[in-house]
Amino acid sequence: MSVNVNRNVSDQFYRYKMPRLIAKVEGKGNGIKTVIVNMVDVAKALNRPPTYPTKFFGCELGAQTQFDMKNDRYIVNGSHEANKLQDMLDGFIRKFVLCPECDNPETDLHVNPKKQTIGNSCKACGYQGMLDTRHKLCTFILKNPPENTDSGSVKKDKEKKNRKKDKENGSGSSEAGNHDQIDAPDAVDRDDDDEDWAEETTEEAQRRRMEEISDHAKNLTLSEDLEKTLEERVNLFYNFVKFCHNNKKAQKYLLGGFECLVKLHQSQLLPRVPIILKDLYDADLLEEDVILAWAEKVSKKYVSKELAKEIHAKAAPFVKWLKEAEEESEGSDGEEEEEDDENVEVVYSSSARELKVETVQPVKTDKEEEDIDIDAI
Repeated sequence: MSVNVNRNVSDQFYRYKMPRLIAKVEGKGNGIKTVIVNMVDVAKALNRPPTYPTKFFGCELGAQTQFDMKNDRYIVNGSHEANKLQDMLDGFIRKFVLCPECDNPETDLHVNPKKQTIGNSCKACGYQGMLDTRHKLCTFILKNPPENTDSGSVKKDKEKKNRKKDKENGSGSSEAGNHDQIDAPDAVDRDDDDEDWAEETTEEAQRRRMEEISDHAKNLTLSEDLEKTLEERVNLFYNFVKFCHNNKKAQKYLLGGFECLVKLHQSQLLPRVPIILKDLYDADLLEEDVILAWAEKVSKKYVSKELAKEIHAKAAPFVKWLKEAEEESEGSDGEEEEEDDENVEVVYSSSARELKVETVQPVKTDKEEEDIDIDAI
């Protein structure tokens, strides 16, 4: 019967399985011992040498362990139940098998006896770290590293020895001779045009690339917005930019985006710049002071300075209309205030407790009546 490697996971379809431990008690008295019958299969499922979990049991139980590699017999002195050993195996798996990041058992141990360190790397998530070497089992692992790392270190040692022998035998000169016999690569043909190494930067090439990008973007569209009517798409655009209401910073970004849009469709939108700005102004997406501040300075932040100058030149009539409307509103307000001031009379009274303001209708003089009579004549 198989169980999950990580028994904290109760999923029956968990793909990391291992056989349940089978323990057999042998002997009597002081010679009693527990043989773990299927330790080789369990260790294979954990991708660890069978000596590691067996030694872990000995460290946890304070008992001696014996390994018979030829007959696949792994023994722990004393009488121990299989369920108890299975619970101890969970502790071994948690400390020396599971990845601390993803809790998957796809890990490898990397032992460095010289530095006395044990590394742990996960094939599932790419985690790389160091194990805590305070457990007693770590001293056994450092003395008995896994076969993979051991064989790798042996290969490295053999390679180093071979290199030393080659140097002593003077193989360096033979290698130099071999290098002389290697055919030189063919000369590089310098007649190729440099245009093949860079893209065209002309306006026509840029326009063509933008059209290709827009066509590909249409193919990637997952919604049906392109099939909607013009009015519906305008409403979508309004819902997108309505955050600009009473937000001057957002309105500045909107003007920058408008300049970029004019750059993409220059022939169609450049003549209609004042109309579009007025529509944005009427829709309360742009405030008057933001437009006037934008018109005072030509910026090359979003488009080239030449195109920015053209956009500002096209927007000049609308900006002029805004300024004149502002001046007229200020003038009319001033005249109304002056008329109100002329028709106000301050009356002082010794018995009055508060200041009383009365509005007096202007009295027509005789001269004015005579003038009126003359005009009538």
